[in-house]
Amino acid sequence: MKHVIFFFIVIQVLVSCKNDNRIESEISKLNLDANIERFDLLFAKIDAETLPDLKQAYPFMFSEKYLDSFWIEKASDSLQKELYKEVENTFSEFESTELEIESLLNHLKYYFPEFRTPRIITTTSDVDYRNRVIVTDTIVLIALDNYLGANHPFYENIPKYLRENLKREQIVVDLADEYAKKYCFQTSSNTFLDEMIYFGKQLYFKDVIIPFKTEAARIGYTSDELDWANANESYIWRYFIERELLFSTDSKLAGRFLTPAPFSKFYLEEVDAESPGRLGQYIGWQIVRAYMEQNDVTLKEMLIESPEDIFNKSKFKPRK
Repeated sequence: MKHVIFFFIVIQVLVSCKNDNRIESEISKLNLDANIERFDLLFAKIDAETLPDLKQAYPFMFSEKYLDSFWIEKASDSLQKELYKEVENTFSEFESTELEIESLLNHLKYYFPEFRTPRIITTTSDVDYRNRVIVTDTIVLIALDNYLGANHPFYENIPKYLRENLKREQIVVDLADEYAKKYCFQTSSNTFLDEMIYFGKQLYFKDVIIPFKTEAARIGYTSDELDWANANESYIWRYFIERELLFSTDSKLAGRFLTPAPFSKFYLEEVDAESPGRLGQYIGWQIVRAYMEQNDVTLKEMLIESPEDIFNKSKFKPRK
């Protein structure tokens, strides 16, 4: 009997891999062009003569409340020049990042045929690391000064757990994350389970849209942090169940288990010290994955499904 079960599992895995390969082949044929516009390089070289042309080409990048002299002074400021130099050095080669962005666009177009390719513009933001990527229906802004590497001197005053993802490898992840927020339906209910599954939807969205990135990169963990979450998944779930947290509306749970933090807050000294932050997001991710495995639904259908139905139909059981 064990041999028969194993045989069916192997067949299921092979069929799944074949379907995944077929989908990826179809996606690759879409061949959308990212056409990255390097506004950061253009702005760094402006003077009184070239500024009017740049303003005409990128009017949305210049606030009308500032005179031309403000922009010229900004571009010539010594600290700004150092920032531009670091960005130019780090991103002198941009082709690999552009290819990842194009792959993301192709995946978006495949799963959302109504998707229209936006203008994608790189800029700088004086290291506004909380707003690294901005997405609208027609324009995407990517602030490259937030991706110079986790140990860059510009980031020395930023907490370590946030610095870890300030690297170029995370650009396409952050872009996928912003699109996930646009496509994922958020219910008006605010239980801990609702919030976990909302983040789980976003992470599953990234599973599908950027499958070429590692699982650790998709959730913004180091490989060690992801290994810890995988190894302790059963413990985390038991903690949530035993303390009746799933249907709690305690707003403090977000800070303990959902929002960026150096560790999750179980209020158990040894566990907290070893754990990564956002473990509620991680568990929500596993619930949504289980739901997709157990139900024949599309990505679009899952994104608008209620958290209650996703949880009930997921038959979620943590790995041991």
